[in-house]
Amino acid sequence: MSDAADIRILDVTDGSSLVLLPPCADPGFDHRSCDYWEDEVRGSKAARAAWWEPRRPAPKPPPRPHSDNPFAPAPGASAGLNPFEPDAAEASSSSFNPFAPEPEPTERDDDGQAPRKLRLLDRGRVVFGSYAKVLLLGDEPAVYAQFGPLSAYPRAQQVRDLYPRLPSSPLPAVITCISTAPCARGRGLARRLVEAVVEDLAGRGFAAIETYPDLTLASDQASAASPGFWEACGFALAAPDERYPVMRRELG
Repeated sequence: MSDAADIRILDVTDGSSLVLLPPCADPGFDHRSCDYWEDEVRGSKAARAAWWEPRRPAPKPPPRPHSDNPFAPAPGASAGLNPFEPDAAEASSSSFNPFAPEPEPTERDDDGQAPRKLRLLDRGRVVFGSYAKVLLLGDEPAVYAQFGPLSAYPRAQQVRDLYPRLPSSPLPAVITCISTAPCARGRGLARRLVEAVVEDLAGRGFAAIETYPDLTLASDQASAASPGFWEACGFALAAPDERYPVMRRELG
């Protein structure tokens, strides 16, 4: 069976899709726990397994012994009668407002127990949409890409500010990370995923996409691949630099 028949591309939007992210080729760098682009001061690409695993809820503190408060009523004792307190049924009926709108259900973030990486990817999804995609070859994760509006990635904005000649309007979307599992390399799968991201971002109304390779790092350590890779994906060199060039693709 051909690769094309085995390929699926999924948006990373929940815990079940987060665990499909393939590991980095260099074990010291891990996009599954990376906040390098989101935090321009303390961001790191270091492998931090706890960042992409659900957090365990903090244990509840044990109840304080009743004897700690000598003035507290005995367990099970009813509170003293308050003659000024309205009857419970009366209070319930008086608070009813037939003209008040139905309360809207609030979305919960799993009580804050979602993995930290998933919370980073999910922070703007309601307005923008997904921030990441994963390409599966059969059932195996093969390629991962992270992207989004420039405003979501302060370090990308920091890099871009080095080049005032870049177009200031409209601001581009950015692809911050593209990573292929070692066993899936040399098959054009990363380019396939980039094309899916480009199509998605074009559909969201962006006029251009930029990415910021880091030529000071080894290829397995650089989250934004190499200029040559982006040229093969239809990007052009928008700002030449020996360390941090800018690659840009206009969207028609």
